[in-house]
Amino acid sequence: MADPKGFLKHDREVAERRPVEERVQDWQEVYPGGAGRALLPIIVEQAGRCMDCGIPFCHQGCPLGNIIPEWNDLVWRNDWQAAIERLHATNNFPEFTGRLCPAPCETACVLGINQPAVTIKNVEVSIIDKAWESGYVSPQPPEWLSGRTVAVVGSGPAGLAAAQQLTRAGHTVAVYERDDKPGGLLRYGIPEFKMEKQHLERRIDQMKREGTVFRSGVEVGAGDLTGAALKDRYDAVVLAIGATVPRDLPVPGRELQGIHQAMEFLPQANRVALGETVEGQITAEGKHVVIIGGGDTGADCLGTSTRQGAASITQLEILPEPPEGRPDNQPWPTYPMVFRVSSAHEEAGERVYSVSTKEFLGDDEGNVRALRLVEVRFEGGQLVEVEGSEREIPADLVLFAMGFLGPQGPGLVEQLGVELDNRSNVVRDAAYMSSVPGVFVAGDAGRGQSLIVWAIAEGRAAAAAVDAYLTGSTTLPAPIPPTARPLAV
Repeated sequence: MADPKGFLKHDREVAERRPVEERVQDWQEVYPGGAGRALLPIIVEQAGRCMDCGIPFCHQGCPLGNIIPEWNDLVWRNDWQAAIERLHATNNFPEFTGRLCPAPCETACVLGINQPAVTIKNVEVSIIDKAWESGYVSPQPPEWLSGRTVAVVGSGPAGLAAAQQLTRAGHTVAVYERDDKPGGLLRYGIPEFKMEKQHLERRIDQMKREGTVFRSGVEVGAGDLTGAALKDRYDAVVLAIGATVPRDLPVPGRELQGIHQAMEFLPQANRVALGETVEGQITAEGKHVVIIGGGDTGADCLGTSTRQGAASITQLEILPEPPEGRPDNQPWPTYPMVFRVSSAHEEAGERVYSVSTKEFLGDDEGNVRALRLVEVRFEGGQLVEVEGSEREIPADLVLFAMGFLGPQGPGLVEQLGVELDNRSNVVRDAAYMSSVPGVFVAGDAGRGQSLIVWAIAEGRAAAAAVDAYLTGSTTLPAPIPPTARPLAV
């Protein structure tokens, strides 16, 4: 185990972020030199806080089944090469999860019952960043080829994980991506200040060197390559197309100019941050910005609007402000709804809770100028309006960050004829296969909107199912079944 008295000698400690006034002037990660490097001075002691408890519930909090106590121990012993081998045994992309995952492993940490939990996510990102710097990460091409071909549609975390696992198993894998470069939301949905794209680029390069082929700028089902043609061309197909249909807000004034979905705004900002030119870019510069939705996507819009020079930023949430500590009805080891402060919230903006949008108000030219809000509260298990609480707030730009409903139906999904559930997700059996033989589904397209760590876990598990389908058996790990869900009471 790590330091037997580590959790008694050392308090939880995290890396210092760059000063707000400095970091809002650029698009670089908020940690000086990157998260892994910023953590190095403290991370060995922090890894030593791991108790090596008898039943490590962090394993249950993480759908990947990361062997967390073992790599904490290896970091504490300064055996970084063994640590990355243990980490890569369960997670293809720890540099993604170490930056983007909300760390349900930490809320399931046994130490967290009566002390601040181990900084598991920080240890993870330190391991992988040091591994890249030290040359411990290299391509792992297959020793032999199976002669079987697989198409993976979508290059987000689920698609990339499935593709890498299947390539290493010896299959010939082509990844189709409708954007001009692979990565899905990792590239165009996640701002640079949360994860610089160099981390994505070197993984894509590793996968290419292993033999995975990427076909970007190809929207399967929208041109000559139909769903039927794809199925005829390949021995198996993996749909990792995500849940891309955004939730809308059909209230009066929705048609006004200046009201956009977050995924219209963020990809443009990411392209510009990377040096591209975007004609007619949606920008927050000099505007009163209102973000509807209090989750991670809303925080991404907040940090992006701050860097673009917004005049003011207000983030609205229909639910009440959560408590700072774990509520009684969400006991350990579940993931609690508590008040969290992201790097974007440190920088700017006002968060307003328990409000609902009644109407968008426009000017004479058809542009949004304000929102009419009303306060709401729970009564009898339902949200009801508080009488006399209506008010207006200025808004030149409104961004919807209210989540996603399911995968895009028209096009590939309709052409393949796969069965959908009542939430418009693609139905899978216990082996991740859809109702169409040979067509498998991984990630949000089947699960619904979820976390990056669940997407990677599903990609790995679906790859094992595809391998077994093509060869009759598999040695690939399958961390979760499609029916697995987060810990809950």
